[in-house]
Amino acid sequence: MKILIAEDDPTSRRILEAVLTKWGYEVISVSNGKDAIDSLLVRDAPDLALLDWIMPDKDGTEVCRFVREEKTMTPPYIILLTGKGDKKDITKGLDFGADDYIVKPYDKDELLARINVGRRMIELQHALAEKEKFQGVIEMNGAICHELNQPLMVISGYSEMLQMDLSEDDPAQEMLKKMNDQVHRLGKIISQGKYR
Repeated sequence: MKILIAEDDPTSRRILEAVLTKWGYEVISVSNGKDAIDSLLVRDAPDLALLDWIMPDKDGTEVCRFVREEKTMTPPYIILLTGKGDKKDITKGLDFGADDYIVKPYDKDELLARINVGRRMIELQHALAEKEKFQGVIEMNGAICHELNQPLMVISGYSEMLQMDLSEDDPAQEMLKKMNDQVHRLGKIISQGKYR
């Protein structure tokens, strides 16, 4: 899993990079809020972000707000990692769209535990997104089956009307019966596909 680190202090950034890499994460690092936003809005963006609050260009809360305004199926899990530990700051950070908040200096075990919570939330988001895609396919399948049934009903109706107009010994009766049988067979196949 990819994790974005947005931290303007180079020493703090390198320590986080080393810790996260040791834990097996793919790390992308930036030093300002603008680059953090750019990194989170690309295709195949990191699923989790550790943002410092105070950064150049845009601060961590501005990054949170901007990313949350971009409605996506699987938004990143954002943890603010900052020295601002006042309860009002924590509330403000969460209100701006952070999912979690860790006060510096942080404990590595707590950081790992909170990242694990984020990973579980991300896995649930991805599972839900897949389920919604699958539901869309099922609904589209139903609509296609309905559209295919309409012309089959017309063909069946006209062939039955033609059969009624023909005498019993007319050679076309057998052809129309075969055609109608095949139309009904196709209708059953479509119905079975509709409910799978």
